[in-house]
Amino acid sequence: MLLVISLNSSAYDFLRPVKGAIKGGYDFWVYTPTDYFYSLEKTPVVIFLHGASLCGRNLNRVRRYGPLDAIVKGREIDALTIVPQNPGGAWSPKKIMQVLDWVKTNYQCDTTRVYVLGMSLGGYGTMDVCGTYPDRIAAGMALCGGTSLKDVSGLGKLPFWIIHGTADRAVSIIQSKVVVDKLQNSNNDSRLRYDWLQGANHGAPARIFYLKKTYEWLFSHCILDTNRPVNKDISIGLPDIHKAYSDIHSGVPDPEVIDGPSITTGNED
Repeated sequence: MLLVISLNSSAYDFLRPVKGAIKGGYDFWVYTPTDYFYSLEKTPVVIFLHGASLCGRNLNRVRRYGPLDAIVKGREIDALTIVPQNPGGAWSPKKIMQVLDWVKTNYQCDTTRVYVLGMSLGGYGTMDVCGTYPDRIAAGMALCGGTSLKDVSGLGKLPFWIIHGTADRAVSIIQSKVVVDKLQNSNNDSRLRYDWLQGANHGAPARIFYLKKTYEWLFSHCILDTNRPVNKDISIGLPDIHKAYSDIHSGVPDPEVIDGPSITTGNED
């Protein structure tokens, strides 16, 4: 006798493209972790915002680097991983929240553990959305970006990590330092972390998406935590970036798909 178990395919697809679901909004991918059936409402949500090189209308482009590529290469990310595609221009915080609202309606998840991370243009998007909706996001990580927000006070309301290479010629490190200075000068930096990667160019921080530490740091935060303290026990530096692929199952991505000249740093041989 053959026993057939029927599951709702919209909730249990491994990797699902969602196109045209939000009128005037972003198309996006939804990655469902392998243990989703067991975790359901305890499943965290990771939203990844890509850089300018992946903008367009071909949704497959946004799989070229970042969390989805890391998953393919063997990195386990035990979260609903949401990767929208920006057709062009600045990321819209409102449209990013529309994607999150769609996910909340169509998937069971832990809305107190929603995380946003992004690079370059996506770093700007990460700061913009986290600074606009700090009460909806448990923690954020912005790599080699900046912000279009005039008022950055919202970034002081959630655990937030800014990382930028000192040799970045595509987006100057000044863009990140301006945000750090504003938060420090207003005594609003108790939840802020920042790291300047000495000699690292624009593409180098892309390796951070492949690190286990990245997701451990994100998942250690929850909106319900009293005073929402930032985790300072996990560090990410150039030694981690250099060995980012050593503990996953396959090799490095093609450096030409990364936003920036390459994924090398000035300190690499």
